[in-house]
Amino acid sequence: MAARRHFGSIPGIAVGALFASRADVAAAGVHRPRIAGISGAAAEGADSIVLNGGYEDDEDRGDEVTYTGHGGNEPETGRQIAHQALHAGNRALAKNCLDGLPVRVVRGWREPSGYGPPTGFRYDGLYRVVRHWSEVGQSGFRIWRFRLERDDPSAPPWEFSGTSARESQSEYRPEHVVQRLVRNSAVIQHVKDLHQYRCQICGIRLETPGGPYAQGAHIRPLDRPHNGPDEPANVLCLCPNDHVLLETGALVIRDDLTVIERPSSRPLGQLRTVRGHNVSIGELAYHRRMFT
Repeated sequence: MAARRHFGSIPGIAVGALFASRADVAAAGVHRPRIAGISGAAAEGADSIVLNGGYEDDEDRGDEVTYTGHGGNEPETGRQIAHQALHAGNRALAKNCLDGLPVRVVRGWREPSGYGPPTGFRYDGLYRVVRHWSEVGQSGFRIWRFRLERDDPSAPPWEFSGTSARESQSEYRPEHVVQRLVRNSAVIQHVKDLHQYRCQICGIRLETPGGPYAQGAHIRPLDRPHNGPDEPANVLCLCPNDHVLLETGALVIRDDLTVIERPSSRPLGQLRTVRGHNVSIGELAYHRRMFT
């Protein structure tokens, strides 16, 4: 009988714990697969991943990781040679994003970013999957990307100092600066006011005891690697339900402002517009490319 999947830290395994091999990582329960980079199931979520130079499109900044999903790569070089699909481990990571499930991150000695250990493998703590999307990678094949942000109460291993075990990794401590994205709340408030808090997709205006409620949704995400503009043309006024559907690609919007349900391609109507708020056609096209 397979062991029940465990989300979160493993009792007795501290951040910075070192392992000689993938077999040792698996035996400790930190990441059970001995080859696959994602430990997870589509219906449950992913409990752990390994970063070890396996994919050319990975971007590792320590506290922030843009992780490439599994499939279609050449194991010896990490080069992408086929398209990826949103299934198995990739769908598991997407579930983490939707449900807020934490994922354990292990780095190996082949991780080219400089954040990995000098030898073996190391447990680096818990991360959250904050966004997922599809795009064409460096080799011209469609891949799935997952933006992870570190969310662990323990300091990251590359900041450790003081004990002999930690000092052994000091030469691998790259200098880094974590840049927190500051959103312009005035832009979002302006768009909400223009639409009088009415959802541009379904037309619902939510009334609460404290007043009307809506959310400002950026069509092209502001964070890396998307770097969308924080301006009204890139913002929609949406109810929470349609915000989630847009953010996860369940809804896309055509250039003619027809709202399309995916994957059925069923049109749901027109995006509501008002005078003074011109939605960017270019950002709508970018959003569609993220999920198609």
